[in-house]
Amino acid sequence: MKNTVLTFAKAKKEGTRISMLTVYDYSTASLMDKAGINSLLVGDSLGNVMLGYEDTISVTMEDMIHHTRAVSRGAKDALVVADMPFMSYQTSVYDAVVNAGRLMKEGRANAVKLEGGKEVCPQIEAIVNAGIPVCAHIGLTPQSINAFGGHKVQGKTEAAARKLLEDALAVQNAGAFAVVIEAVPYKLASLITKKLDIPTIGIGAGSGCDGQVLVYQDMLGMFSDFTPKFVKKYASIGEIMTEAFKKYDAEVKDGSFPSEEYTYKIDDDVIEKLY
Repeated sequence: MKNTVLTFAKAKKEGTRISMLTVYDYSTASLMDKAGINSLLVGDSLGNVMLGYEDTISVTMEDMIHHTRAVSRGAKDALVVADMPFMSYQTSVYDAVVNAGRLMKEGRANAVKLEGGKEVCPQIEAIVNAGIPVCAHIGLTPQSINAFGGHKVQGKTEAAARKLLEDALAVQNAGAFAVVIEAVPYKLASLITKKLDIPTIGIGAGSGCDGQVLVYQDMLGMFSDFTPKFVKKYASIGEIMTEAFKKYDAEVKDGSFPSEEYTYKIDDDVIEKLY
């Protein structure tokens, strides 16, 4: 059965946990969909793990549309959420609606996600009024990494914690159907979750959230440039891939691949006639 925003609302009401993973291509999306993952997030983290950027700021709308379109083809049941990249919504409410519309129409997303609290509520409200579901994102917001001075836990002081709670309530009131909470202390994220009527999706925010999201290359050990504390590695796929690549390289160079079992045959008399 297709996951929708109503699935998220029902999960919150019934206390059912929501699973979300980032994904950027058709084949991986198809595997996650078959595994039963509730939501696939086409994150602007693709800038780091797919395009090799140092941050997410360089990711463009064209990048997001391209990858979202691929993911949407592989997602039969999962809810596809697409990140709105840096400066695609901050500039104006008009730009926010237009770009959210592009992700839906051209990328075939089921919803969009944008970063920020009270300051982006006008954009959230306008996008929702245009008939586009919005997932909010508070706490550590990677597009603001330069303002934060690095990847740091958010909400540790009373003032900062209060602001996060106010931001969460504000995005809910603006119409967001869910909110991602990133790099926030467990107790604070749990409190926010209890205060909200919409589900919270944690990433480095503890088990008190209504759901969890991870970057799939992180949880599979495929990306080692930077590994946050909150990442659990469920497999070491990166090591397996590296060993396979090494074996392939060696067999190509020593001539053992391709062996006869991997080649096509032709009758000898056909070849003889060509001499």
